[in-house]
Amino acid sequence: MNLGLGLTRKLAGRRATPPVESIIRLFLLGFGVISVITTVGIIYVLAAETFLFFSDVSLADFLFDTEWTPLFADKHFGIWPLLGGTFLSSFIAALFALPLGLLGAIYLSEFAPERIRKIVKPMVELLAGIPTVVYGYFALVFLTPALQNVVPDLSGFNALSPGIIIGIMIIPTIASLSEDAIYAVPVNLREGAYALGASRLSTVFHVVLPAARSGILASVTLAVSRAIGETMVVAIAAGQQPRLTLDPRVPIETMTAYIVKVSMGDTPTGTLEYRTIFAVGATLFLLTLVMNVITQRFARKYRGVV
Repeated sequence: MNLGLGLTRKLAGRRATPPVESIIRLFLLGFGVISVITTVGIIYVLAAETFLFFSDVSLADFLFDTEWTPLFADKHFGIWPLLGGTFLSSFIAALFALPLGLLGAIYLSEFAPERIRKIVKPMVELLAGIPTVVYGYFALVFLTPALQNVVPDLSGFNALSPGIIIGIMIIPTIASLSEDAIYAVPVNLREGAYALGASRLSTVFHVVLPAARSGILASVTLAVSRAIGETMVVAIAAGQQPRLTLDPRVPIETMTAYIVKVSMGDTPTGTLEYRTIFAVGATLFLLTLVMNVITQRFARKYRGVV
């Protein structure tokens, strides 16, 4: 009894004093407030400039016109060519990355020996540390010429090559986060499936993956959001020709690539052409926001449900 009381007093003496705790709380609160203020500032700038843009351009033209030529004499402000290019490159990236990322996560979590897992997983995560401009020039000077030997009529600038490279870029996000979600599934779920006579492969696909689907869905959403927001790869290798097409062999322009082009300094500040980048940025912001909201709803719905 005395030993327990002495230990309690000793631990209590090591606790931080109230003034120190208050300073730490204020310090953490400051970081939280900075994050909120930054987010509010971004939304304010986007909203203010976008409002000025739509004071000169009708929402109907923005949503229903199929041409995007705000820098030309014959001006059109239809967002669909930029949306189409963004969706096309992101779809190719997801089509390439999702199978490889998920299969890699399943292997690392369920089948790889611990020694191999500790070696392979950091190596995969190293891909995320390579600068995107390096990926862009790799797509332009290596992958595109290689694909031109296989894919007929592939242009020097196209959607296929940057789409594949973006897919390689987002594999670490899918593989690492999905592996963490699969690895966190309780062992007793696996043991229960084995006790009922399920094979190892059947246990993975019918028990483990359903239990980890909220984490897997979050990793996929984060990866696809990064693919949609990728800038340098598409700016270098996809071209700057906004067109509404499903053909990955021709040049396209994405929303991020257009923002880069106009932000180079040739367009005067305050003009209608300059404000188009804020309208495009607001569209990109709303797109990723809707994706994240939908994903969170699905994650809450299926969290903990096997």
